Amino acid sequence: QVHVAESGGGLVQAGGSLRLSCAASGRFSEIHSSNWYHQAPEKERELVAMMTRDGSTKYSDSVKGRFTISRDNTGNLAFLQMNNLKPEDTGVYFCRIEVLIIEQGRATWPGFWGQGTQVTVSS
Repeated sequence: QVHVAESGGGLVQAGGSLRLSCAASGRFSEIHSSNWYHQAPEKERELVAMMTRDGSTKYSDSVKGRFTISRDNTGNLAFLQMNNLKPEDTGVYFCRIEVLIIEQGRATWPGFWGQGTQVTVSS
């Protein structure tokens, strides 16, 4: 089993910054992708940033130019640097880690969710 945990959320005024962290632990060969989702109140969960194994990144239009996804050298820690925060960024941010698991020569690529961390941006 793989455990994913986010941290770094909090209360910040509009225009401020936060840095979210995501740690993955457990038995797996490597991380295939790291993904950050945003779920605003009463809205669907939305993918806002992702990074694949080769280091390529993608962002939603709503956060492009303001948010940056990164990871440490091991790839077991993912980060989301959020700058120039807006009230509409308020919500729960979830980390989803897709890993490679090899057992008896069989490879699978399951994904695992963190519990989420609350971000509140005041006007």
